[in-house]
Amino acid sequence: MLKIALQLYSVRDYCSKDLKRTLEEVASIGYEGVEFAGFYGYWAEELRDILKSLGLKVAGAHIGLSELSDEKISSTIAYQKTIGNENVVVPSLPKDFTSSKEGWLKAAELFNSLLDKLKKEGLKLGYHNHRLEFETRFNGITAWELFFKNTSQDVFIQLDIGHAIAAGNTTEELIRFIDEFPGRVKSVHVKDYSKVKGYNVFIGEGDIRWNQLLNALKGVEWFIIEQEEYKGLTSIEAVREDFKNFKKFLERLV
Repeated sequence: MLKIALQLYSVRDYCSKDLKRTLEEVASIGYEGVEFAGFYGYWAEELRDILKSLGLKVAGAHIGLSELSDEKISSTIAYQKTIGNENVVVPSLPKDFTSSKEGWLKAAELFNSLLDKLKKEGLKLGYHNHRLEFETRFNGITAWELFFKNTSQDVFIQLDIGHAIAAGNTTEELIRFIDEFPGRVKSVHVKDYSKVKGYNVFIGEGDIRWNQLLNALKGVEWFIIEQEEYKGLTSIEAVREDFKNFKKFLERLV
């Protein structure tokens, strides 16, 4: 069954004021899960109980490399296991890794090492793209391809669709990138993009051919909606609109 979650960065203004109330709003819209981008000072046990009471699953969490350092990885793992998250997603990389081919290869090596540590605890490791991974090329090979070709098959891809299209890819080109790494796209950030309006569009209003793209993503575990601009609405109103629009696309698949 296809599952829809919300990346809570979309409603960070609400989360910073009252995370519990925001989660209640998200659940009332119909979202089945959430992906975290920060925990707003909550104890893991407290957050676990709130999520359970609302029937929300944890689709993942964006966790920076600093939280996966030797000094912090044990506490990070413990927190994620307590709240019920098994998908650890690194949202971006420092410039030391992204400024050269050698840097990307070092990043791949680091991910393989981190993967071993997380797998022992029953957790998974993924990487989330921005535009950079598709805009950067080394001898014609994108940084995206270089990185994922040199990481373990178990390092999963979290494909940010909006960023990938904003980098200049067509829907057809994006499908080719997906097909190049079969089975590795485990979650996606569902975000539209328009050459005219940028990210200031709701799902279905931009340049992405959703019906065609979703057929290539049938093995995805979580479709995670993310909205960064709101067309004059509140962020909660915007993610409600996105949920309604995206659900219509998914209903055509089943």
